[in-house]
Amino acid sequence: MLLLAMDTATPAVTVALHDGEAVVASSSQVDARRHGELLLPAVDRVLQEAGLKLDAVTGIVVGVGPGPYTGLRVGLVTAAAFSSALGVPVHGLCTLDGLAYASGIDEPFAVATDARRKEVYWARYEDSRTRVTEASVDRPADIADSLAGLPVVGAGALLYPDAFPDAREPEHQSAAALAALAAEKLAAGEGGFLDPLPMYLRRPDAQVPKNYKVVTPK
Repeated sequence: MLLLAMDTATPAVTVALHDGEAVVASSSQVDARRHGELLLPAVDRVLQEAGLKLDAVTGIVVGVGPGPYTGLRVGLVTAAAFSSALGVPVHGLCTLDGLAYASGIDEPFAVATDARRKEVYWARYEDSRTRVTEASVDRPADIADSLAGLPVVGAGALLYPDAFPDAREPEHQSAAALAALAAEKLAAGEGGFLDPLPMYLRRPDAQVPKNYKVVTPK
């Protein structure tokens, strides 16, 4: 097994290789505006670090979000392209699940990432492997009472300390954690992988202007 994992659903552009037993190479850079520019060089970097060629990869793991439209689709399109070129499967995982797994928390908690517009993407977990709600997007103040007393992992928790006073690390997504979770699930014969399709939860930020004037011939 050699899994190539990537996630661009958050400001972290993160890539890792996992051989079924451990992470053999990883790279993470936090830059919300350069997903397209940074992702492929990161793939090259982890392959070089591991001393491997791309054709050694037996599966792709990709975070499907939730996340903003532009960044999220960079990782998903790249994963689909590698899958097609190599003839290997793509295993989709919720981005929040990677953060939960990396936390190692073994009691009820939540994960919250920055959704912009003064909102967070979030979900509740029974432990680091067990999500108990669907991913959602809400204003922190609107969910603060329902998450009261729970640790909250991720950048969303750190951004809104009034709503989430017990903020925990990690702040950013890690493809190493996503790869390890996928390898564990595959080794155990578990299902639960998602189709490699974007989990947006809301409309894109970019909108067609109102009173848009059509200039093409009818």
